[in-house]
Amino acid sequence: MPWDEWEGLKADAAARGATQMRLNQQPADPEGGPSENLKSDKKAWVAAGEGVSGLKTGIGKALTALESGQAGLGDSSGCQSAAAQKELYDSWKKYVGDVSARCGELGGLLEQAGHDLSKSDQSVLTELDRLKVKYADTEAVGGQAKEK
Repeated sequence: MPWDEWEGLKADAAARGATQMRLNQQPADPEGGPSENLKSDKKAWVAAGEGVSGLKTGIGKALTALESGQAGLGDSSGCQSAAAQKELYDSWKKYVGDVSARCGELGGLLEQAGHDLSKSDQSVLTELDRLKVKYADTEAVGGQAKEK
């Protein structure tokens, strides 16, 4: 293609005006506020929050089963496998407790968002990021070789 032809095609495209790309989203509001077409259902937010908070019940049952399975272990100092099992139990007990707490806090945050939709997206994102940092997954403990 000759250079002149290429320049002509570019000029024609520029004359038609810029086309904005939109990928599965509402067009941006020129004033930066919420779009008139954007709707949120408070009941859906509250139901989601209650559902996530409700996970704590099942997690609590799992933690109780984990504790009852550990009950007969006794002193683990004389047996390496018992000591490893105790270490694994302690690790999982902490992890499952953290998951339960995370569900409670996230569920509360979702419910609150349903009750108070006047919060900005940034403030909700800040709260979610705070939970992400607070409940960062722990390093794996069980099954790793230890130095002697």
